[in-house]
Amino acid sequence: MNFLAHIYLSGTNERIQIGNFMGDGIRGKDYLNYHPDIQIGVLLHRSIDSFTDFHPVFRQSKYRLVPKFNHFSGIIVDMFYDHFLAKEWSMYHHEPLSTFVGRFYDNLQAHHSELNIKTRGMLPYLLKQNWLERYACLTDLQQILKQMDSRFSFPSKMNESVEDLHEHYDAFKREFHLFFKDLMVHAASEKERITQEVKK
Repeated sequence: MNFLAHIYLSGTNERIQIGNFMGDGIRGKDYLNYHPDIQIGVLLHRSIDSFTDFHPVFRQSKYRLVPKFNHFSGIIVDMFYDHFLAKEWSMYHHEPLSTFVGRFYDNLQAHHSELNIKTRGMLPYLLKQNWLERYACLTDLQQILKQMDSRFSFPSKMNESVEDLHEHYDAFKREFHLFFKDLMVHAASEKERITQEVKK
């Protein structure tokens, strides 16, 4: 899953949110260098990613894109699913997306000294471009995918996948909701298990 889902699945603990958000940028046992709650977030991030990769519904979405986008398909579906979470936010959270996202941005700035280097470097762009809210708009999603393309040594053309999203919109949306129900149960259980392990 992508950023918005990871933050949402963290619950309300600020440092768990941060650890889950930073998860991709913390390798191996480096997470042990952080506050215990950030450690929980990093380990939860890893568990969410593993669950996602092997879930049959996520794979169904992914395989729809494989002929065109090959190994970029999983990254694209992560973004598609964040689009649906943002678009249909009221189904999953009681407060507006803008309020939730604004609080998380404040959280990142309040804990700036605890962020890893990658996240510190990303933060100005995240705040200025407001990625987390923009996932809801397909035009903005396409632009974000185009920006992501610049990270790779050869063109992924991920921005072109929005055409596939338009074409199969209802199928992707149905798959997201089916998958996300399972993921919410998994994440809640894993957060409890990981918290007990880290704090024992």
